[in-house]
Amino acid sequence: MRHQIVIIGGGPSGLLLGQLLHRRGIDAVVLERKTRDYVLGRVRAGVLETGLVGLMEEAGVADRLHAEGLIHDGTQIGFDGELFHIDFKALTGTPVIVYGQTEVTRDLYDAREAASLRTEFDVDHVVIHDADGDKPCVTYQQDGAEHRIDCDFIAGCDGFHGVSRQTIPLGARQEYEKTYPFGWLGVLSRTPPVHHELIYANSPRGFALCSMRNENLSRYYIQCALSDHPEDWTDTAFWAELKRRIPAEAADSLVTGPTIEKSIAPLRSFVTEPMRWGRLFLCGDAAHIVPPTGAKGLNTAASDVHYLYNALRQFYEESDSEGIDRYSERALLRVWKAERFSWWFSSLLHRYPHQDPFDLKMQQADIAFLRDNDAQQRAFAENYVGLPY
Repeated sequence: MRHQIVIIGGGPSGLLLGQLLHRRGIDAVVLERKTRDYVLGRVRAGVLETGLVGLMEEAGVADRLHAEGLIHDGTQIGFDGELFHIDFKALTGTPVIVYGQTEVTRDLYDAREAASLRTEFDVDHVVIHDADGDKPCVTYQQDGAEHRIDCDFIAGCDGFHGVSRQTIPLGARQEYEKTYPFGWLGVLSRTPPVHHELIYANSPRGFALCSMRNENLSRYYIQCALSDHPEDWTDTAFWAELKRRIPAEAADSLVTGPTIEKSIAPLRSFVTEPMRWGRLFLCGDAAHIVPPTGAKGLNTAASDVHYLYNALRQFYEESDSEGIDRYSERALLRVWKAERFSWWFSSLLHRYPHQDPFDLKMQQADIAFLRDNDAQQRAFAENYVGLPY
């Protein structure tokens, strides 16, 4: 069996790449180790940069996004007991759209199924062969049977723990990593959002974020210890702590209720270089991880898809390998800028175990500078809505 492209990973980056390639007549199969329902059951952030929205439009899957997504012209920062506003639309001319990652994935699966494109679920023991040669192939097991797909190229969109990055020999890649000494306790509740924009809050008790999925479904986070477990936190304890960390004007209007999902996520910054090895290309979490502060994970994966899709389109339509040859260079240039922003924004808002009084004063001065300086707000807004591809 043969396809031009094998995409390993049926999450949003793999599906988006597959849909974009399909629209240009380039044949791609998607291999996913879980079921469709399992993938759609994963709850993830949903702040979409303008670049990702443009890719969804180009892929022909943006109708529901535009009909149901919430346009955010700015965001709120909680500091020193008050909120201040950063106006994305005024500073950059561009908003962001709040639309859940699950919904992005659903739209892409629906489009893939409508086009009768091949997607293999419940695959196991995926092995990439001869990626550094001229005739790569992928083998896998499904329902106890062994399968093989010959191809021209392989796109590794299978996440941090997937096979794609680990196929690249250790001597051929370099990894950079920073782990943060805290996690995020997140809850989902069927309650109206506390504010029509996201609230990022710095407080002496630690970071908090007030977000939403839609007008009746809210997502809230608080910084917590890595040793905590979700069951350590009752709903009552969570709501009380959230109210302590956000300014009073938000706390007073917060609608609480039973949580329908509760989890703790550690924070990590991670990048592997290069993002290409022969005919294998890494996309998204397979190549890099960002802390969730600033919502760059899905958006950075989308920028990888942009570069890889255009590189493959250039190869097949113009017989030009320039985009393929420069894929890693171009993708990493933008990845590191997103890593910097996520690291800086995390440093701005969280409490770290070993911060001394000087460190805290520097953090406070940095937030005050963001609050009071138009140029700093513009730089923040440009990064938040998404740097150009």
